[in-house]
Amino acid sequence: MNKLNRVMLMLIAMAAIMLLAVGIDKGLQRHERKMWEIKREAVYEEARADIASMQANIQTLSEDPEALISYIEENELNYTEKKEVFLEEPDRAEGDGSVSDNEAYKGEAGNLVSGNSVPGNLVYGNFVSGNSVSGNSESEDSISGNSISGNLEWGSFLPGGLVSGNLLFLGEEREICASYENTMKINRQDKKIIADSEVDFSDCKITCLGDSITAASNLDTIENYQSMSYPSQLGEILGAEEVVNLGIGGSSIGRYWENAFVDRYQEIPEDTDVILVMGGTNDGFCASEKELGSLEKREKDTFTGDLDELLFGLQKDYPDAQIVLITPLPNVLHDLLRKSRDYLLPQSAFVRVMKQLGEEHGIPVIDLYNSNFLDTHDAAVIHALMPDGVHGNETGYRMLAQHIAAQLILIEEEKGVEAVGE
Repeated sequence: MNKLNRVMLMLIAMAAIMLLAVGIDKGLQRHERKMWEIKREAVYEEARADIASMQANIQTLSEDPEALISYIEENELNYTEKKEVFLEEPDRAEGDGSVSDNEAYKGEAGNLVSGNSVPGNLVYGNFVSGNSVSGNSESEDSISGNSISGNLEWGSFLPGGLVSGNLLFLGEEREICASYENTMKINRQDKKIIADSEVDFSDCKITCLGDSITAASNLDTIENYQSMSYPSQLGEILGAEEVVNLGIGGSSIGRYWENAFVDRYQEIPEDTDVILVMGGTNDGFCASEKELGSLEKREKDTFTGDLDELLFGLQKDYPDAQIVLITPLPNVLHDLLRKSRDYLLPQSAFVRVMKQLGEEHGIPVIDLYNSNFLDTHDAAVIHALMPDGVHGNETGYRMLAQHIAAQLILIEEEKGVEAVGE
């Protein structure tokens, strides 16, 4: 009996020690999480301040083309990251893809885009002429209607987040066609799709969930600036019954900063017909590999886990709505921030997760990131359309609205084709 008691006491002692160890471990984990939260808040606030400073600097430089070019070259922001892009061929794209002297919106590109050529060595492969790029870096044929035809839709949507076509690297595409020129090409295609469309959005209620790009909060010093936002202009283009703008500056998809998309999507009206989720820019400004998370674990408080939760929630709470995910536009601020923060990830890391989860959930993805559209690594885009390097001016937002409108039309038309096939 005494031997049995000793064994039982030993087992009890061992269990007590194990429970104590587990308790200590959990306590240490809680302490580490608390300390990380404190550190993370400080890191994020510092990033906010740096971003605001960079935006102000770029905004000032955007008025001086030569200074802007020098700034981009000095900071080595000339399209250094290679990204995947797919070429699509919609039936209704127009023309031969050449760029005329009227391509710049009302001459907004100023001296950057001329009617016939770009003078001297002012350009580092970024500014595009009406018909060719001067100098030794690009030949006339490399940007002619023969090599980049008007029948190509660059980085366009395919239902369910799937992409197909001929695989290229975006960096290589940029060498063929700088973003300003390609933005004008895409805009011509978008306007043709809109003009030819027979899709009726007059009974459609659209809700746009997003950050400051959706809110157009960079224009808040202008009277009635909300009317210049892409959601407002999108509603006008499509003739939608109503558009609800749920953009909040500084918000992110994941729970890093306040007003995370995943915590406020319930604000979307119940009778919404179309839900547009455009984000990822602010996530990229703060998230390390730890905050990005993984597709295997999908933990809460990571980009991957929170986006997965958001998409599940949207599909559960708005089963009849067409949900569309929109990847962020590539921007120079992200690359500038990474220069002093080696823990930050390239934007492409977040885009890959968005496209993967879009595919898994059967949600269409409009992939702006891989489209070479409104990319502020091209100084001409900053000067004419995105003056602070990340947000649009009224024209920039109008072109964004036109592009999203064209993609929504294609999505609706694709649904119609599928319905007929059934």
